[in-house]
Amino acid sequence: MAVETAPSSPVPIADLNKIASEACDTALNEAQGYEHAKVGEWNSQIISTILKALIAATAPSDSSASPPYRFTVNSTIVQQGLIDQSAAADGAASNVGKRGMHSASGAFWDVKRDGTWTFKYPGADERGLDVVVSVTWFAWN
Repeated sequence: MAVETAPSSPVPIADLNKIASEACDTALNEAQGYEHAKVGEWNSQIISTILKALIAATAPSDSSASPPYRFTVNSTIVQQGLIDQSAAADGAASNVGKRGMHSASGAFWDVKRDGTWTFKYPGADERGLDVVVSVTWFAWN
């Protein structure tokens, strides 16, 4: 699920989805589940891959020109919970193995040129993970 929160995306939303999916696919390629010792590496790889793709996608053709955007990328990886069905609040099987997570951010910016986008990696569930990536951009000029 991707949520566009600003109409000013410097990269088309379909491209953002592709960039984030491919970054997560690559970083988690061999992951079978949550491994605390590897989570930092996975997050770093996801962030680095996305940043490189965003910079390449928005770089001016004139190499002496200033980049038009600055980006921040955040990646959060959460281990899905392992609870027994009787412990689920409503006893429903759909709650078994799930944990709640909420994240929020705020900023003061130019709503016509700056923005944010959030992505939940759909391939994480099969690994017992939740992966949420957010990208924020700020127009430079």
